[in-house]
Amino acid sequence: MNEELLKITVLGTGTSQGVPVIACECDVCQSEDIKDKRLRTSIMITYKGVNYVIDTGPDFRQQMLREDVKRLRAIIYTHEHKDHIAGLDDVRAFNYVQKSSMDIYCDKRVEKALKREFYYAFEENPYSGVPKLKLNIIDKNTPFTIEGLTFHPIEVIHKKLPVIAYRIKDFVYITDAKTIAKEEKEKIKGCEVLFVNALREEEHISHFNLKEALAFIEEIQPKKAYITHISHLFAKHKDIEAKLPKNVFAAYDGLQLEI
Repeated sequence: MNEELLKITVLGTGTSQGVPVIACECDVCQSEDIKDKRLRTSIMITYKGVNYVIDTGPDFRQQMLREDVKRLRAIIYTHEHKDHIAGLDDVRAFNYVQKSSMDIYCDKRVEKALKREFYYAFEENPYSGVPKLKLNIIDKNTPFTIEGLTFHPIEVIHKKLPVIAYRIKDFVYITDAKTIAKEEKEKIKGCEVLFVNALREEEHISHFNLKEALAFIEEIQPKKAYITHISHLFAKHKDIEAKLPKNVFAAYDGLQLEI
């Protein structure tokens, strides 16, 4: 790998329930195609040998083991919903190996949720085995840099909840979006690779459906686009791909790209 390139590893592409959904007997959940097995949505970015993860859902431990991740520099959050933060406790393993606290980059709302959900990590005299975290508070208008890699926040709206998407070089990662303001779209234009949520074909109250996602991709005009945060109510991977334009693809768990 050319270390000057961004390496994107797709950790998960599923919705809050994942795919298969517990107790569901639909064709998608019963599929034997590995590309129809979708853990909760997350990605890992590797640059100059340094790993960064965006969101730690309930499957974070499994994702780190699957990708054989030995070191992790920082975790960057999009928003506070459980399917994006629930796995944070498992950073303890990296604390032990790296002998340091984990850098966390999040906005004020996510900070509040982390301190509520993982209160034991923030107590004045915590138990020795709790995750060790260093919070770095961000806002939508201020880029931040870690180890020479700059993250540009972009605000999208998930029903009424602000969510932070990110542009890193010519890569943009958007999850849990339903609407995006004109000024935020300007931050996205000119990107080479775009990831964006497309929950299903039917309209949804807080996520892009396929029609909305494709219209957004057409507006932004990236070289390549990938849809993610995919529900079992959409279709099997191979059937989703058949519905997409030639420069748009359905992301799947374990997909790797270099940009």
